[in-house]
Amino acid sequence: MRPRVLLHVCCGPCSVYPVRVLLEQGYEVMGLFYNPNIQPLQEYLLRREAAEMAAGELGIRIIFQDRDAEPRFFLRQVVFREDNRCFLCQQMRLERTRSVALRGGFAFFATTLMFSRIQPFEQIQMLGKSLETGKCTFLDQDFRTGWHQGNEQSRAMGLYRQNYCGCIYSEFERFRGKLGPSDEQ
Repeated sequence: MRPRVLLHVCCGPCSVYPVRVLLEQGYEVMGLFYNPNIQPLQEYLLRREAAEMAAGELGIRIIFQDRDAEPRFFLRQVVFREDNRCFLCQQMRLERTRSVALRGGFAFFATTLMFSRIQPFEQIQMLGKSLETGKCTFLDQDFRTGWHQGNEQSRAMGLYRQNYCGCIYSEFERFRGKLGPSDEQ
């Protein structure tokens, strides 16, 4: 029997390389799309569809936890703590992944956040390790080595590719330059 891993999927493009690597390593992989940070809802739906397409192409099942997709869930976690929002967001998603993995009898849990060269790898790695239990181990694999390969494969699959991390804060930071010069003196 192959060891089972529950893989938190942040988006379709970031899942391609990690899923392929884990399958090649002999794991039975199931995805978990739990991303209450992604706003607005239209963006969430585009990323959800891309994750579903990637899972289908890669031959894995994926769980969608859409009930927490409304903005208030995420915003309540980060309001007045915006400077630490990325850590809180990662923590929220990894805690849920571990929880689902434990309930589902998975020996391992992991995240596609460890594929992105933009995400703070060491912070995610430490967080994942801190959430391990005797029954469920965090797989801290560095998937960044396949960054170019995974991106090329996701483009070939025609997956939607987002241009900001996901939350309204990251969208603002990404596009604030379009506002023009500041009125502050």
